Amino acid sequence: MAKALGYVTQSENGNYEGILAMGINERIKIIANESKTPKSREPDYRIFGSTLGEVGGAWNRTGKTSGKDYVSITFVHPNISASKLYANLGRNAGGEDNEFALLWNPKD
Repeated sequence: MAKALGYVTQSENGNYEGILAMGINERIKIIANESKTPKSREPDYRIFGSTLGEVGGAWNRTGKTSGKDYVSITFVHPNISASKLYANLGRNAGGEDNEFALLWNPKD
């Protein structure tokens, strides 16, 4: 079962803002990577913490079986986790259409 690491709200320009809980309660912004080229492997979004600086990246993906679009996140910062931490943006149950939970995907 997925665990919510935090919550974000998507703005009209497509970026996201919210809070990364996990005991650090860091305000984060997920901002479109304007320098990405179509063939680049760079993230579609860059993730910044209010006090930690850049803390990760996010990629637009399409589910293999569902065919639904989603955003896959990788956090890379020692204040967040000793190793990479993977999550997806998922609709916040009972929330507005622009509200998302950061759902942790533990790697076994």
